[in-house]
Amino acid sequence: MKACAKAAGERIPLVRPPTGRALARSFVTVSRLPSQHETRSQVSCSVRVSENAAHRIEATDENIFPATIDHVMKATDAINRGQVIAVPTDTIYGFACDACSAGAVNRIYEIKGRIQTRPLAICVADVSDISRFALVDHLPHGLLDSLLPGPVTVVLKRGENSMLERSLNPGLDSIGVRVPDLDFIRSIARGAGSALALTSANLSGRPSSVNVKDFEDLWPHCSYVFDGGILPSGRAGSTIVDLINPGVYKILRDGSSREETTAVLGKFGFVEAS
Repeated sequence: MKACAKAAGERIPLVRPPTGRALARSFVTVSRLPSQHETRSQVSCSVRVSENAAHRIEATDENIFPATIDHVMKATDAINRGQVIAVPTDTIYGFACDACSAGAVNRIYEIKGRIQTRPLAICVADVSDISRFALVDHLPHGLLDSLLPGPVTVVLKRGENSMLERSLNPGLDSIGVRVPDLDFIRSIARGAGSALALTSANLSGRPSSVNVKDFEDLWPHCSYVFDGGILPSGRAGSTIVDLINPGVYKILRDGSSREETTAVLGKFGFVEAS
């Protein structure tokens, strides 16, 4: 995995390669082109979240692609250039960028209209990657592998040797970590060689998105939008659990898998904090 680098805010050329098989979820289109299996959609550009026009792109169907293996490289290139993309996860749609790029992280905050005291989570490709960004030595062997991949965010200490950009969640010594049960986003993180900063694809305070149409007004602020169809989670998001202290857990958000999460923790001897 690469060390964190400050990615340039370079504009990415919009090249449309052929599509292929879907990863983990089927692709649901809004409408079909005669010769291409890609989404065509009209986008309203009237909403302006960020005043930084340099980071606003023209929203056309050229920016919308199915979340298939053929487009992992396109997404990876965007991440490595410090761009923000919209992607499906195993729960809801999210905005993702390089968690090691201060500029990219700031753009996510601008898009969401979110103050920087509201923390972002990170997404990594595999459970074995978590130790690069957070402290895990206090956890029983096999616990993280039993929880992840899945619709769970584990909150851990960042540690002094964390590779994360320091401007990510300033003032906090903890980080929420995800390994979604969806091959597409994990392949992006693996290809980028970095953690992805990840947050829900909506304006702060708005409902979560289970369809790309739900955040259509924000498409112009993303280099690409990757369509994974309608997600079945019911907008619940992931279950967030604090695992900072040995043997004790605290549910910070119920999410879509609280019962499964607490059952696993119980098998490893964890008790809920009072």
